[in-house]
Amino acid sequence: MPTLMDLSRAPTTTARVDGQRGITPEGSARAPGTGPVSSNGATISEAPPPLLTLVAAALEPIVTVAVFLVLTLVLTGELRRPDVVLSVLLFALTFPGRNRFGKGGLAVAADIGRSWLFLMSVLLICEWATNSMQYFEPRVLLLWAVVTPLLQWQAVTLGSAAYRKSAQMPQSRRTAVIVGAGMPGVAAARALTAGRSSGTEIVGWFDDRGTERLHADAGGKLLGGLTDLVPYIRENGVKDVYITLPLSSQPRIRALLEGVQSTTASIFFVPDVSAVGIIQGRLRAVNGVPVVGICETPFTGINGLVKRISDIVLASVILTLISPLLLALAVGVKLSSPGPVIFRQRRNGLDGEEIWVYKFRSMTTQDNGPVVKQATRDDPRITPFGRFIRRTSLDELPQFFNVLQGRMSIVGPRPHAVAHNELYSQTIKAYMVRHKVRPGITGWAQVNGLRGETDTVEKMRARVELDIEYLRTWSLWLDLKIILRTIRVAFFDRSAY
Repeated sequence: MPTLMDLSRAPTTTARVDGQRGITPEGSARAPGTGPVSSNGATISEAPPPLLTLVAAALEPIVTVAVFLVLTLVLTGELRRPDVVLSVLLFALTFPGRNRFGKGGLAVAADIGRSWLFLMSVLLICEWATNSMQYFEPRVLLLWAVVTPLLQWQAVTLGSAAYRKSAQMPQSRRTAVIVGAGMPGVAAARALTAGRSSGTEIVGWFDDRGTERLHADAGGKLLGGLTDLVPYIRENGVKDVYITLPLSSQPRIRALLEGVQSTTASIFFVPDVSAVGIIQGRLRAVNGVPVVGICETPFTGINGLVKRISDIVLASVILTLISPLLLALAVGVKLSSPGPVIFRQRRNGLDGEEIWVYKFRSMTTQDNGPVVKQATRDDPRITPFGRFIRRTSLDELPQFFNVLQGRMSIVGPRPHAVAHNELYSQTIKAYMVRHKVRPGITGWAQVNGLRGETDTVEKMRARVELDIEYLRTWSLWLDLKIILRTIRVAFFDRSAY
């Protein structure tokens, strides 16, 4: 059967199939004009033109640095060495810029606000570590912090308007046909034409099946059978062909490719993976062989580096700040009941490997065998002081040492006891997928009401679903959001005991 690489002779468009993030070429930017498809979670997005990609990558760093340099020259009359050093740092932190063209005004503003908040946080940490504020003019920094995001938003707004106008011009539109008039073909058409900036025009479908097997939305634009495809392309100058036939149609796909490759049309294959839950799917090449990832960790490449660095930095800062609290809690545990201060329990970590997880001891027993009973409300094993630290999650604080050891992350699926994993992995679909990343001190499930006892399979299944959603949608901003929500939940939520 033809490989995915064979199916893309002139890839001006990107096929993306996903549960949430989906299958997308690694490193590609999210394109404007995308739209969700309900049949199998497929999203097919128009790849941005090379010039637009270049502008998007350069816009944010150029505006950020240019505003700082202009304000410095206007307000101080000179550029000093610290100003140049800061400019280089700003460019490094913001390049490449995010592709925000094609998004709505509020979405752009929110995205710029999140990125700007993160950049300011990094700069404040650097200033705290180096005491470098004394080298800069305060009014320059203040004006720069206020003006820059506003100018970025204005630049993206103008750029989006220009792109939409360009995409709507007749010479910019690409005519396309879809092979396969079933639900996958209709889903592809909806996604390709979604958004005002879409430059694709679907002229119709080709299918050999009877009309009773075709989707109602495609029946009115059926242009013929598969043998009619190549003549139609040549007569009408069709630019793109999207093949949505199932993989079981291998002989037909091969014959179809041989015919279409005799034209100038670009060919794209839209795989139907509706029966598979996609987690961080992406298209990659392994020694020249194109493969499609179906279930993969989000923490590969630069994402893995960002995640680990953020864990080390945040854990180090937090442990430094809470060291007096840790000492006080250790004394409280020791005085509350006989036994060790720290309780160690075997848990499954990254790739299912067993790790030791630290907690302040909150019970009179230390279950760690083949059977581990979860804590329940009014559990007699819990000490009075232990009840307080469990309710506020203070018993979890020693796990920041697990983070520094590389066994855990600050944010991720909560680690369950090994005995619980052995039980639930047999009863809950995709349960072990949550172990594709390091377990976390807090997680998406915990800040969405699933904290504390999971006394039914349904509760555990709901927790696992949220853990998998976290894997699909991970971003550094999502981690920061979970950390902030955890602080609120720890003091006001009463579901943990």
